Amino acid sequence: MAAVARSLTRTASLAAPRASTFRTATSTIQRALVRQNFQTASRRSYASGPSGGSSSSSTPYVIGALALAGAGGAYFYTQSGGQSVTETHAKQGSSGESRGVFTPNKEDYQKVYNAIAERLEEKEDYDDGSYGPVLVRLAWHCSGTYDKDTKTGGSNGATMRFAPEGDHGANAGLKAARDFLEPVKQKFPWISYSDLWTLAGVAAIQEMQGPLIPWRPGRADRDVSFCTPDGRLPDGAKEQSHLRAIFGRMGFDDREIVALSGAHALGRCHTDRSGFDGPWTASPTVVSNDYFRLLLSEKWAFRKWDGPKQYQDLASKSLMMLPTDMALIKDKEFKKHVERYAADDQAFYNDFRDVLVKLFELGVPFQSKPEDRMVLKPVFGSGDE
Repeated sequence: MAAVARSLTRTASLAAPRASTFRTATSTIQRALVRQNFQTASRRSYASGPSGGSSSSSTPYVIGALALAGAGGAYFYTQSGGQSVTETHAKQGSSGESRGVFTPNKEDYQKVYNAIAERLEEKEDYDDGSYGPVLVRLAWHCSGTYDKDTKTGGSNGATMRFAPEGDHGANAGLKAARDFLEPVKQKFPWISYSDLWTLAGVAAIQEMQGPLIPWRPGRADRDVSFCTPDGRLPDGAKEQSHLRAIFGRMGFDDREIVALSGAHALGRCHTDRSGFDGPWTASPTVVSNDYFRLLLSEKWAFRKWDGPKQYQDLASKSLMMLPTDMALIKDKEFKKHVERYAADDQAFYNDFRDVLVKLFELGVPFQSKPEDRMVLKPVFGSGDE
């Protein structure tokens, strides 16, 4: 119940929002309580390149061969620049004899998922009491660099590990998410960073009461030469033409753009990162359709401050929206999807699930098929179907 308790505490601490904001927050918490009660009874026992040039080459290259001794086993792997690789784990007995080789299966990935979920539950020292939102942002940003024309970028590679990409302005603050996951990587050295980061995004969504997200492994880590150029991620200070250009480059249509924007129900902006400030909703660690409801139900005006142009709700002055958020209700094609998601949370969850699957798989040369995707069981969250 820790996640629900945090939501209650955060909502109560906000400055007296008007009735419509209060009703939105209350309905979110009610939904979370219902899900959490069901979850407690039934699931607590579950143990988860630059554009052009050489970056588009599919010539295989060896990143390295790693031999890890100890813990009763040794793990060896190589990785390819253009193709995903099948991971194998060479097991040894206590006396060093060979015990065979295995390929990680669903049970192994469930263990990784569980480790992420357990850290999310244990570590409450970030922002609104959860690392969940920043893990979603990490998975989003490592995937959202994909360019469908040059076939560069995307989650395959985990190139944010390197300074050129990790230092991009849009990625400010994501070191916290990468550091949070490092103990999980050390515990399960056979998983690539590329798979780990996207799996962490899935775990965060599910553990924050969101929908179940089908996921599959197969991403390979790449070297610094595959870092993408700056400017491929959305700029919150711009409007609808920018959104269509950025998301269109990845292959998303208007409906998918709006569905992905629903991730702004989570987390907050920071002045020392994006320059913007504040949360979008009153329950920033619970997946909900409140972002869309608030866009339509609240009155918004420019905030009077020394920071960049952003909006705040007139009633409580505790919530914010970016120019890219307001573009979703200024543009009639975008707005019809906002209205649909505001009126039907299940429609949002379904589309949000599907578009996240697409986002996390952009540009990945899987050896597996779409039907091989796995749904990993939530540990503390409800994971709506």
